[in-house]
Amino acid sequence: MKLFTPFRFALFAVVVVIVVALVLAGAKVREADRTARGGTKTAPSLVTVPHDFYRGVTAVIDTITARPEPPQEFQYIEILDGCGPYYDGTCANMRSGPGTKYPALLKLRIGMVLKVEQAVVVDGSTWYKIAFDKEVRYPERISSDWYVSSEVAHLLANVGDQEAVPKKVYGSTKRIVVDRAQEMLRAYDGDTLFMEESISTGLDDTPTPRGTFTIFKKTPSRYMQGPIPGISDQYYDLPGVPWNLYFTVDGAAIHGAYWHDHFGSPWSHGCVNLPPATAQKLYEWADIGTKVTVID
Repeated sequence: MKLFTPFRFALFAVVVVIVVALVLAGAKVREADRTARGGTKTAPSLVTVPHDFYRGVTAVIDTITARPEPPQEFQYIEILDGCGPYYDGTCANMRSGPGTKYPALLKLRIGMVLKVEQAVVVDGSTWYKIAFDKEVRYPERISSDWYVSSEVAHLLANVGDQEAVPKKVYGSTKRIVVDRAQEMLRAYDGDTLFMEESISTGLDDTPTPRGTFTIFKKTPSRYMQGPIPGISDQYYDLPGVPWNLYFTVDGAAIHGAYWHDHFGSPWSHGCVNLPPATAQKLYEWADIGTKVTVID
């Protein structure tokens, strides 16, 4: 057991400072007493210390014992009451304003995750105004504000985007193996299997890159759009792609897919698709720096 931890040493230093200050203050008072009484015997004086001294000591102690501020959290919504992956079932609508009188913009599918800019209450009903990514590839596709009724969504809090800090070394015992031949993802902490799930990797024209990578960015929600020059010529428009773990600078990520259920077969533009609920579980488990190995 360490006799002096950093905290104990700092606290010991503060105590020493207080004792020394009291001794010096007492010496000054005694000297003043001797001068004032001119050799006349008087009652001993009480030691007094300036009020600012205690304030300074308190500030030092507060600094030593202070705990770091918790990270800021942002609000997101997950669509729970909407269409299935092929617009099956009853669809809820994204609207251009906070109310059903506003035009419907698109149909909401279960599993979408969207960042909230603010909540608006109209006629007793809460509507969430949606925040857009700063890096929307085709912003011209967004013609108005987006609002979602609280009746079809679950509000959740998350720290938001997380990115690797340059030159920082991340030590993690966690690793993810993506097997393209088996369309299977396995996640381990050391030698302990955390997850084994069917996935959808890239189609022949847009294969998931092979190799060893690390997760360098996490984001709960991303607006994914195509075509992507040099990667895919296919048009697609997918707001609210949930639980993204990026492992290549070209945009390859492990994420939830609410628009299909072909897990176990190739189906993506190069990313690794999981059912949304499974993707969230993996997202919350994985750290920045987690190794990702893609094999055949």
